[in-house]
Amino acid sequence: MRVVITLNTSWNIYNFRMNFIETLLAQGHEVHTVAPADDFTHRLTAAGCIHHNVRLDSRGANPIRDLGLMIEFFLTYRRIKPDMILHYTIKPNIYGTLAAAMLGIPVINNVCGLGTVFLKGGLVSRVAVQLYKWSFTSPKKVFFQNPDDYRLFLDKGLVPAGIADLIPGSGVDLDRFYPAPYKKNDKFTFLMISRLISDKGVYEFVDAVRKLKKQGLDARFQILGPKDPLHKRGIKLKTIDEWVATGLVEYLGTTEDVRHYIHKADCVVLPSYREGVPRTLLEAASSGRPIIATDVPGCHQVVEHNYNGLLCRIKDADDLADKMREIALMNEQALRKMGENGRKKMEREFSELVVIDKYVRTISQVRKAS
Repeated sequence: MRVVITLNTSWNIYNFRMNFIETLLAQGHEVHTVAPADDFTHRLTAAGCIHHNVRLDSRGANPIRDLGLMIEFFLTYRRIKPDMILHYTIKPNIYGTLAAAMLGIPVINNVCGLGTVFLKGGLVSRVAVQLYKWSFTSPKKVFFQNPDDYRLFLDKGLVPAGIADLIPGSGVDLDRFYPAPYKKNDKFTFLMISRLISDKGVYEFVDAVRKLKKQGLDARFQILGPKDPLHKRGIKLKTIDEWVATGLVEYLGTTEDVRHYIHKADCVVLPSYREGVPRTLLEAASSGRPIIATDVPGCHQVVEHNYNGLLCRIKDADDLADKMREIALMNEQALRKMGENGRKKMEREFSELVVIDKYVRTISQVRKAS
């Protein structure tokens, strides 16, 4: 069977879907990847995928550009002639699905997160809601990564109940992200792993750091992840440079392997405004590290308060600082226990094997029904 997997970046496909792709290839399927070309595209082709470049800009909405994207999806899918298309992320879910519907190709969608569209009202939000409503009438299945997004789409009538289903995020590779022995650092180390945009709570994290430093907490505060100054809500490079120059935070840049940084941290922090299910928190918990996150959809599925981490209020730097101080003052035994609890939770609820198995079974069901 010829299967297409469409996302917003080749990096995303390689880092988050590769084990699934390898499963499909091992079963004899022909796998085509559709995404903008980047440094990871050649890794997809080396693994056995057939790649197709598209011009997809995930930074906000532009009606003319998005119409062009839908036409590009249409032409790409018509050329490939796939038996099935799997969409992930917002624009492929909407414009890729509309293109596939015009060609009569079966589609399985995955709502990885709702972005700022559902965080703000106004015209753009209403247009996005209508686009979801139009595009989500045709898929054979729509997977949601958390119950909040699942219920929201059903309550708004954006997806037929019969095709909606839940999966535990994108899952986590429990063998790759293993728990390293935990010993509390002499200087407690907080690590935020995120793209540097405001929706991830970067400003709140830095404001919390300012408060903790004024209170005299002797700790290290690190940020790991790509800068994105061209994004509408991206943090300006000058601002990041000022944070580093004044000693507020350590900026660690980017990496292809976050495990080393997670293992060296005492606590991983993500004060995001909303998520599907954040992969960074899954990886941190699977690695046996306590986590702090906002009490919002996606995050509170991963963090059980006072079990494997702490939850804080959204857009509240003071509450975040309080939670960070609380966890920094815990003894090593309590921190180790939180990390162990996180690992157990990942094994119970978030194994990547569960996600892969559900996709494989759904593909088989859709194929038989087509």
